[in-house]
Amino acid sequence: MNDLLYRITLICYFLATIAYLAFLIKPRDILAKAGRWTVMAGFALHCGFTFSRAMAAGHTPITNLHESLSFFSLAIVGVFIAFERKYRTAILGSFVTPVALVLMFSSFGFPSTIGPLNPALKSNWLTAHTVFAFFGYAFFSVSFGASFMYLIQEHFLKKKKLGTMYQKLPSLDTLDDINYRCLTFGFPLLTLAIMTGAIWAETAWGTYWSWDPKETWSLITWFVYAALLHGRLTTGWRGRKAAILAIAGFFVLLFTFLGVNLFLPGLHSYK
Repeated sequence: MNDLLYRITLICYFLATIAYLAFLIKPRDILAKAGRWTVMAGFALHCGFTFSRAMAAGHTPITNLHESLSFFSLAIVGVFIAFERKYRTAILGSFVTPVALVLMFSSFGFPSTIGPLNPALKSNWLTAHTVFAFFGYAFFSVSFGASFMYLIQEHFLKKKKLGTMYQKLPSLDTLDDINYRCLTFGFPLLTLAIMTGAIWAETAWGTYWSWDPKETWSLITWFVYAALLHGRLTTGWRGRKAAILAIAGFFVLLFTFLGVNLFLPGLHSYK
């Protein structure tokens, strides 16, 4: 049953991505609706898959790369749906759903067997820490999509090429507002993830901070987004600067999540 839910979810995300990319090429309401309803169906099925796996495993299914990539994808889709409904910008899906699809498809390449839980992971802090982290990551992922769109739109304005692509994209103010809203939600979640992770580390290994590669890169990620938030609140960073730093932060985030696990093994490494 788990495998079936997983595969149908992957198909839904694939079809939603195709619909949103088609909408980017030819913006028709039927394509936007197809993308919206398909991604919502995929999200519902994805929630069912995650819940079913949690019941089978007896813990939150975020303890290996298969589960973590899947949950990351789930969080991105959930946050995207919320922003798409609030801003009525279906074209945002053209830049966000491909990210969720790639993550979900990547999880397919890692073992999905439910094995015994590492003793260090048997903690009540597991759910809080991981959920805070992945939903924080999800907000930053949507910010990445909005920032990428911002730079494209700004390029058209500077070159005074107000063609069909310019007309399809939201205004610069709307994209900048999405970027900022994602930051105001994502940064506190990332902060809570680091705090709960430190408490969890103390109960598991007897120290709040050990400069493990994952901890170090999580702190680097935190500083990148802290700098962006500080710049917005104190020096009025908006627009291009904020978009570029949001994109840079997303790549740092990806390395923190995947690169560290694959290339810098430590206490937090997934298998």
